[in-house]
Amino acid sequence: MSKLTGWWRDRSSAGKVELYTRWSFHFFVLLEITTVGLAPLGSVPGDLSRAVGLSLFGIVCVQSVLCGVLSSRALDWVVERRARPVRLAAATLAVTAGASLAVLLLDGAGLTGPPQVTPTLLVGMACFTAGSVVLCLPRVRHMLYLAPGLAVAAAAGIALVGRSAGEAVGYGAAVLLSSFFLAAACGFSAWLVRTVRELDRSRELQAQLAVAEERLRFGRDLHDVMGRNLAVIALKSELAVQLARRERPEAVEQMIEVQRIARESQREVRDVVRGYRAADLAVELEGARGVLSAAGIDCRVELRERRPLPPAVQSALGWVVREATTNVLRHGEPRHCVIRLAAADAGADLVLTVENDGAAAVAAPDGRAPGSGLAGLRERLAAVEGTLEAGPVPGGRFRVRAQVPARCLAGGIGGRARGDGGRSDEDEEKEEGVRA
Repeated sequence: MSKLTGWWRDRSSAGKVELYTRWSFHFFVLLEITTVGLAPLGSVPGDLSRAVGLSLFGIVCVQSVLCGVLSSRALDWVVERRARPVRLAAATLAVTAGASLAVLLLDGAGLTGPPQVTPTLLVGMACFTAGSVVLCLPRVRHMLYLAPGLAVAAAAGIALVGRSAGEAVGYGAAVLLSSFFLAAACGFSAWLVRTVRELDRSRELQAQLAVAEERLRFGRDLHDVMGRNLAVIALKSELAVQLARRERPEAVEQMIEVQRIARESQREVRDVVRGYRAADLAVELEGARGVLSAAGIDCRVELRERRPLPPAVQSALGWVVREATTNVLRHGEPRHCVIRLAAADAGADLVLTVENDGAAAVAAPDGRAPGSGLAGLRERLAAVEGTLEAGPVPGGRFRVRAQVPARCLAGGIGGRARGDGGRSDEDEEKEEGVRA
């Protein structure tokens, strides 16, 4: 069943709205053929010859299919995939006018049978033509001219074939009301498709701007840290070169100072990176709730674990929440998301789950969800002896599950529980000394 509905579930909100609108317009073709085209065929035998009835049915079929093609291409113009189909719209209006004139001539010759056949054909063709042509109009106010124009044309045609003024006014009023109603419905559908696409594009731009802003912030922090130190290193190394050329003993002191500044710079860069990578669990939970709610997703956070957690565990789980929230926004179209942090009892393992109903991700052959982000989470959780599982679950849902052993929650995590993989500043400085 999931394979049958996957083609719909995997689409974005804008794609779903567009597809639903497009098939609604296609349904109008079938609706016009069944409600308008069958009218002459359902006449009382003897009132209308079979040849005339089939001819009128064929005219309505051609006109309705032309309206359907125009609606589809006009919708492509609405979503900026092709140019505005002006010529096709003009051809549709011309075919509708010709078909209406043929109906009026047959009615004047007494070949249309019962009196309800002619108004059904005229009003129906004008109505569906208005619905398709309105999609090509660049302004909403132009719709106010389309329906009255069709009504005046219908009334004039009826008057020209010798009908009374009352009949002309009646037909014109019917065309006006029906055309305006369907044109308004189709125009609103096109406006909705355009608006949803613009909102979807705005969300993408907002995400790109957020990434760019974060990169600028990180670059600014690195510049603030490294700019002065690199300038000092350059000056002192140049001074050491000049002193060495003069065989002055102060050259050694200057190079020792350069080495000290270089190590200090390395330490400051590590501090910047650690600050950039730090993730607080409580902050990430509130941030996930706010971001998902702002995106129109019903987010529920359930905290069933109240004991204080070691900083390394909080950081690892905070990154799980951040990455899972990013994947929900980037890869799926969910309506509900539940973030749950719980342990069965005081001595049980701690489990964090992030589950949503937008299972757009596809599991890898080994059962793991693809992506370098989840691979990075597994590395972070490995530092606290934790595990990560991610993939679709029954019911069309996607679940990310992180588990941390109970022995790591009481402060007995050891060196591996450090957020930097268990390496202290002293260890890194020793390695740097060896490399030097």
